[in-house]
Amino acid sequence: MKTNETKTLKVIFEPIWKNNPIMVQILGICSSLAVTVQLKTAIVMAIALTLVVAFSNLAVSVLRNAIPRNIRIIAELCIVATLVILADELLKAFMYDISKQLSVFVGLIITNCIVMGRAESFALANPPFLSFCDGLGNGIGYGSVLIAVAFIRELLGSGKLLGFDVVPQAFYLSGYENMGFMLLAPAAFIIIGLLVWLQRTLVNK
Repeated sequence: MKTNETKTLKVIFEPIWKNNPIMVQILGICSSLAVTVQLKTAIVMAIALTLVVAFSNLAVSVLRNAIPRNIRIIAELCIVATLVILADELLKAFMYDISKQLSVFVGLIITNCIVMGRAESFALANPPFLSFCDGLGNGIGYGSVLIAVAFIRELLGSGKLLGFDVVPQAFYLSGYENMGFMLLAPAAFIIIGLLVWLQRTLVNK
């Protein structure tokens, strides 16, 4: 029993730090550039991808013995596409403004290597609950980097967090200026590079 619990915890927590999809596996970089200008959009994208990865893993694992090996990729794509469409429609129904800001990037979750990678490498070979936990862990790992990058970019780039001004007006009166560079895509590359360096330095120690 303890062995199973340990395995489950390892499956959930290892992708969050030690084997993070972005910082270690270098996956999902495109969306981390595009949706991290604002913290709000990064949080929504992180939640959407986490749910898609977790439930696609669960569905693939449940059906793994029924899916013929020669059409498994097509079956996985159909499952992921269905979940992505549901996520997109829910966003349009309840968070229309954020849906417009995210634009095509919610739909492009289907092309995210994390989703298909976990379905292929983990869900096809493991039971449903463990596969769901794996999707949850990888989604949280991906989302944590997205949120960290967005936090830094929005704070330094516009002096806001979640759309609210957090830099005191006195700073601007004394000559402080926001770093407009942080709102550009190269800034996300630099921040991710620094996070990769930090993660690998701490893990090696």
